[in-house]
Amino acid sequence: MAIAEMQKLNVAALAYDRDKILNSLQWTGATEIKLHSEVELTDPIEADCDSLRDYCNRAEAALGFLCAEVGNYIRENKIKSDMLSDGFDVSYTEFIGAGRYKVQADALIEEINALTDERRRLTAQKSKLLRTEKTAEIYSGITVPLGTFAATKHTVVKLGTVPAAEADNLLKQAEESELCDCKIIASNTEETLIIFVYHKSEERADGILQSVSFVACPFGGEKSGAQVYADICAEINGIDARLKEIKEKLYSLGKYIKQFKVYCDYLSFELEKLSDTNKMRGTAKTFFLEAYVPKQAEELIMQTLDNAADAVYYEFSEPQEDETPPTLYKNNAVVKNFETITNMYSPANSREFDPNTVMAFFYSLFLGFIMADIGYGALMLFGGGAIYLKTRKNDSGITRLSGVFAVGGIFAIIWGALFASLFGVTVYSPVMPNAQSDMWSFMGISVPAVLVISLELGVMQLLVGYVCRAVQCMRRGKFWDGILDGLVWVIFSLGVGLAVAGLIDELNFPQLALVGGIMAGVALVVAVFTAGRKEKLLGKFTKGFGAAYGIINYASDILSYARLYGLMLSGAVIAQIVSSYSLDFFASGNVALIILAVVLMLVGHGFNLAIGLLGAYIHDARLQYVEFYGRFFEGEGELFAPFGSKQKYIKIVKTLQPAAK
Repeated sequence: MAIAEMQKLNVAALAYDRDKILNSLQWTGATEIKLHSEVELTDPIEADCDSLRDYCNRAEAALGFLCAEVGNYIRENKIKSDMLSDGFDVSYTEFIGAGRYKVQADALIEEINALTDERRRLTAQKSKLLRTEKTAEIYSGITVPLGTFAATKHTVVKLGTVPAAEADNLLKQAEESELCDCKIIASNTEETLIIFVYHKSEERADGILQSVSFVACPFGGEKSGAQVYADICAEINGIDARLKEIKEKLYSLGKYIKQFKVYCDYLSFELEKLSDTNKMRGTAKTFFLEAYVPKQAEELIMQTLDNAADAVYYEFSEPQEDETPPTLYKNNAVVKNFETITNMYSPANSREFDPNTVMAFFYSLFLGFIMADIGYGALMLFGGGAIYLKTRKNDSGITRLSGVFAVGGIFAIIWGALFASLFGVTVYSPVMPNAQSDMWSFMGISVPAVLVISLELGVMQLLVGYVCRAVQCMRRGKFWDGILDGLVWVIFSLGVGLAVAGLIDELNFPQLALVGGIMAGVALVVAVFTAGRKEKLLGKFTKGFGAAYGIINYASDILSYARLYGLMLSGAVIAQIVSSYSLDFFASGNVALIILAVVLMLVGHGFNLAIGLLGAYIHDARLQYVEFYGRFFEGEGELFAPFGSKQKYIKIVKTLQPAAK
């Protein structure tokens, strides 16, 4: 429930030891290299990253193509294989020494690219041949050389095709002319193959052929139509055979994928080293490095640097006030899932209070309140938990989201038990009021009881938000700011919550209204008169007026929590309708209706759960960002990104320190 305290590390060493020192710092996983401040008699180090970046891109492209081809082959042939899996363990020694794979990797890249180019060329050639094959198919019945159909001294011979629908028209026109003759050789649903013979003196012949969209035979020479068609088919079959060989060859290269992935991650690290080198300064023989490190990692960094080189100087210091160190959360596995929700809004800055533990509780509380069903909660818990356990090794966004839903499922079960709801059916006498029908009298006005409960939940979260503000101020030594800007509003929020409860006739505790009103009133007066304590004259008045006017915003924020009731009510109504109809269908005893009931239960509750979770995820986050974080959260931090920690394919296992100097 805290943010790691950062120290600034300064390193000075000989230039030829730079690579060794950077490798050692990468092993620690505890340094983030920053842009070095200007130092007299030193210059920025300029490292050319373009060549290595281009090489990395070529390697990644080849790897991506190979993985895609192997994946297709595995799916087509239903092969069980783990050669495409990511996140596999690799020792630090193997990773840092992956440069030795360069010759093999270069040959592999060249072979993959050559096979890719050949496949692309053959695919284009095959597409062209398939079009030619379609044209030649109708000529396949001709067994004499196509060159036979040639003009004589007095006649013209035309071999070709016309649309099937125009064949009769052509025959009719040929019959009407004494100097033309037409014969049908072959026909299919699309076109008709004809021989059209006419005397050279017949001037209408070309017009007749044009009128029926005649297409002359594109083939000729000594080959027959059957031979032309057979040759084209043989060429296509040859291309297919070669494409199959290429596919099988690419699959056989799949055995190198894991090693190739290690090499690609190694290249990414080498590129990161070059890129971060540009943040350093140096002289002709030395280099200077600045980095942020968590304070608890100081001892590890010291041991690692001592082992890395003989001539190395380093020191740790506190970051200056005008510096903003990166943010490293220190939370348990459960709360880590909720860090992504905060980070979507803005990471906390490293000098403030970590809100994630408190936020995680309220986020889960509200998520469970919105779903408020034992059945839905169980699905969230076990479904989200199963996805989390299956994907946690990759630590993806899906992993974190499933963890959030699993924890929310626990709260949904608790709320569902209080409301006695199981897939929308009330299974026993509930502890909580009915969300659809129970009303409470608030100052003589009937309002939904659960709406009042959702507003009280809002008051509770705002109260905790002011507690967080007080903690934030006091951690920074601003004791009176913590009291007057934090705890005073805590008392005000507590008074509001008690007053609301006291004004509910059904609770029959009117004394709470009096006590709560006095607490809220006194706290408000104190807040108004102390709001301008740091201002002068008119500023004191305007600040005090602003504090009083802020009650309107406070009331608006409380009303925002009505969305909890709205979302919960809509989900409860849909669940009740689905279960009601399904149970009626089951009770009918009709087989068809029973099957329909099962389908309705699965589809209806599945849809309701999905829509409910989507709405709850968004609106719950909005309450945290606007209403809760608005009380104390500063944000605008940058997450701690340790040097060399971004591996795309592998997981480095660091069992031993790097080899000594």
